[in-house]
Amino acid sequence: MPAPGPARHHPRMSTEVTGMIECRPGARLWGLDDEDTVWEPGIDLGLLNGGNAYDGLACLFGVRNHFGFRPLAEGRGFPDDASEAVRREFEACGGPRYVHSTTWLTWSDVAATDWRETDATGTRTRASAAGPETRWGPVWSVMRTLATLHGGENVRLVVWFH
Repeated sequence: MPAPGPARHHPRMSTEVTGMIECRPGARLWGLDDEDTVWEPGIDLGLLNGGNAYDGLACLFGVRNHFGFRPLAEGRGFPDDASEAVRREFEACGGPRYVHSTTWLTWSDVAATDWRETDATGTRTRASAAGPETRWGPVWSVMRTLATLHGGENVRLVVWFH
């Protein structure tokens, strides 16, 4: 059997999202340059968001974006400073050889979002695709709570797709 090549997305195959919320609890106390200010695991995305609605993935991450949304966080890659738990989960999914479109967004990104912005047709809003009343609501609730404690730039969701 030949060795697998880089992950590719085939338009007729389903796309699943995997990821984790993490935070930097020490950043507010000690500052970003302190050695104890590291990303810590929060909660697995699978415990909060049980779906893979493609309009939400398009709106947030640019994945399967035939809707024509301007993605919030497309193509940022895997964060160099990710927590060990996120690194382990990413590698358990096969890492860059088996997953695609790895990216991340902070609570500050989410909080600054214009949820009234629409897709290319002007008929679907960000709120209807990935707002608080969708399956993304529990994710935003956890991130908002952590951001209240640690600051919006110190809470992020890291995701990848397969």
